[in-house]
Amino acid sequence: MVIIMLTTQKNYLMGEVLHFPRLDTILNVEKIIKNAEEPLSKNEIDRRLSKKIMRPTLNLILEYLGDSGKIAILKEGIIWIYKEDISVKLKKKLENAVTVM
Repeated sequence: MVIIMLTTQKNYLMGEVLHFPRLDTILNVEKIIKNAEEPLSKNEIDRRLSKKIMRPTLNLILEYLGDSGKIAILKEGIIWIYKEDISVKLKKKLENAVTVM
């Protein structure tokens, strides 16, 4: 079975990744950033995780979350920017839309 990932990120395409994170690790990082009241550094995210992960794995998770539009990495730190209600409203509008052909 061949899996082709269509992305522009060099880490995914070039095979430079030694270890891909598990889904529960990605969700834990998401939850930490989402619940934070202030921008977090990578070190702070690592401290708040219940289990320690390697820095390249954390970098890959942050790269993925940034590419998917869920976080912004600023000089002050990492913040959550994704708004679920916008997606829900868009889905409702698409469901009610009329196809014109």
